Amino acid sequence: MSSSTRPVPFTADDYRDRMARAADSAAAAGLAGLLVAPGPDLVYLTGYTPTAVTERLTLLVLAAGRNPVLVVPTLEAPDAAKAVGAPALTLRDWTDGKDPYAVTAPLLDARGRFGISDNAWAMHLIGLQQRLPDTSYASLTEALPMLRAVKDAHELARLAAAGAAADAAYEEILTVRFAGRKETDVAADLARLLTEHGHSQVDFTVVGSGPNGADPHHEAGDRTIEHGDMVVLDFGGLKYGYGSDTSRTVHVGEPTAEEQRVHDIVRAAQRAGCEAVRPGVACQEIDRAARAVITEAGYGERFIHRTGHGIGVTTHEPPYMIEGEEQPLVPGMCFSVEPGIYLPGRFGVRIEDIVTVTEDGGRRLNATPRELAVVE
Repeated sequence: MSSSTRPVPFTADDYRDRMARAADSAAAAGLAGLLVAPGPDLVYLTGYTPTAVTERLTLLVLAAGRNPVLVVPTLEAPDAAKAVGAPALTLRDWTDGKDPYAVTAPLLDARGRFGISDNAWAMHLIGLQQRLPDTSYASLTEALPMLRAVKDAHELARLAAAGAAADAAYEEILTVRFAGRKETDVAADLARLLTEHGHSQVDFTVVGSGPNGADPHHEAGDRTIEHGDMVVLDFGGLKYGYGSDTSRTVHVGEPTAEEQRVHDIVRAAQRAGCEAVRPGVACQEIDRAARAVITEAGYGERFIHRTGHGIGVTTHEPPYMIEGEEQPLVPGMCFSVEPGIYLPGRFGVRIEDIVTVTEDGGRRLNATPRELAVVE
């Protein structure tokens, strides 16, 4: 699918299959079920996004062998019924002035342990605990970290389209003037270009010039970009409901020999990380492959973050490419490979692509040049 082609729509059967797999995975993990609050997990499993997330309880209840149930406020039930995944579940509504936990409690094993969305409101979890004091809970990231990790062909097509759109934005940003403009000006250009290339949501536009590039998550500010600056660009968001995230580092005018060398090291590290991707390899091996190149070059202490993170309906999700993560790679997983070197007070370099695991290796979803681009 090209960046301009509409994706194949998800169907009620797609959501039915996702909910069934999630419930079965929960049972295999020793859980009585899953409790899914509004947020990315609910969107992934049902296609439903509440118009507004308020104090009113909305909760999807999944358990192996049982029909999925979505508990919703009565005033939001008509919208929930329109969700693509609604035919695959049962709606249970509750009205203002009534106890939503009285509706929810009969759906749960009174002594069960449940996985619950990381972003569930504390008041809702406490309400369930008060109603069912013998239940216990674990965050979904802890209990089922791979819930959304393996993408099907239609999800991969959306991620590829998002990546192509981000690539198009990068190619155009190289034509704008950097010197004499504020970081916020270039960040606004990036946001506009992402939107023009089909992003419905822009999540971040990092523009770190000169010494600000040594801060990996620098928020674009009022610093005026100068001739001679290295500039880290890291930007992404959602297109067709799936994420983009790419980083390139450019230079205003010709770089010094040291700047070019540091960039070359990061490019070699990024290539090593991408080449290490193949099924069965532990996530930590991607981090090790990229980090080894930087460490051998003498900059190990200046690579201060993990090598990558998963991406899907959010721009950051499991799995993570970091030492200690022994989860094996599986075809369909998608994640960033983004090593960097950060020299405080001077400059930083980061290069990032999204990579998907194939049957025999890995495939990058970003294709723009990784060489150090010179801008004006």
